[in-house]
Amino acid sequence: MSKNTSAAQAPGPYERLGIRIQKIINSTTAQKSRSALIFRLPDETEDDWNQLLGEIAENDNVTLAYRDDGGIQVFWTLPKED
Repeated sequence: MSKNTSAAQAPGPYERLGIRIQKIINSTTAQKSRSALIFRLPDETEDDWNQLLGEIAENDNVTLAYRDDGGIQVFWTLPKED
């Protein structure tokens, strides 16, 4: 019998980056303030980081503010319901 190895496969570097940032953005503190401060870790590639920032910036009602210390402040607003 062969095992399905794709189910047990560990996430790649980009997926790990996305999971890490998603946890920060979904934290209670970030959700209350509708903002989160994120930083690229030394083991994360600049290409992956830029790709993720581009995907975040594509979302409506999201603003990225680039800080002098290398951090990115992510702000968002909730759309008004009709």
